[in-house]
Amino acid sequence: MVASERGIKYIIDDGLLIKENEVIAGTSAKKAATKIETVKKALFNNPEESKEIKKAFIKYRPESILILGTSDNMIKKIRENLGLPELTETIYITDVATEEEMAEAKRIRRTQGKHVIPVPTFEIKKDFSGFILDPLQIFKSKGKDSSPYISEKSIIRPTFSYLGNFKISDTVFRQIIEYLAKKTNSIHRINRVRIDKIDGDEGISIYTEVVMVYGYNVIDELKSFKKKCKKEIENQTAMNIQTMDIVAKGIYVQGT
Repeated sequence: MVASERGIKYIIDDGLLIKENEVIAGTSAKKAATKIETVKKALFNNPEESKEIKKAFIKYRPESILILGTSDNMIKKIRENLGLPELTETIYITDVATEEEMAEAKRIRRTQGKHVIPVPTFEIKKDFSGFILDPLQIFKSKGKDSSPYISEKSIIRPTFSYLGNFKISDTVFRQIIEYLAKKTNSIHRINRVRIDKIDGDEGISIYTEVVMVYGYNVIDELKSFKKKCKKEIENQTAMNIQTMDIVAKGIYVQGT
């Protein structure tokens, strides 16, 4: 709302560079394993991470940026690490939120471990593989004669915060792939599906062997099937597919 009122299209928040409702660079600090790592990511202490943001600055050339931080010193360090100029304005949370709103936010963070990221859930789903995501519709009245502020943000709930661990069986992924194969005319059957977990909970790798139906362009059909599988698995399970290899292991000739 603060950015919208000032015509600011770019926001820096917890390791992300956001343009309007799209993440254009960075990795969210909220997926870091420890609080120390979270702080380092949010401050862009890693030269490689700050380099990515600086490249985005060159590409998009933002006229103004809203930097979100928990203190003046944090904002200062972010500016220095990203090579940004001096501030033109500082807005404190007490200027834009009521005591009741701040108390409620603290209570939810403390008791439920929820964090809000200022982009729609679809934008950050891949960045939070294995995390539970909820969309958050915001409707805030700004006065009798003013237009209300309406937006969609995302609530993330890291599973380690209070839900414990959860696992998705490899069978689930295989069944989704087999179901899609039955609806694809060019695929006769699935021979094999292997699921490998990527180190660091960055997602999964899938290897699939299929038997194709004779008469179809193998390359085009495999590309199309791969795209459908990735989309459906990510939508159904919220898991990020880092790599997916589909190999044609045979040709089925109808009528034989």
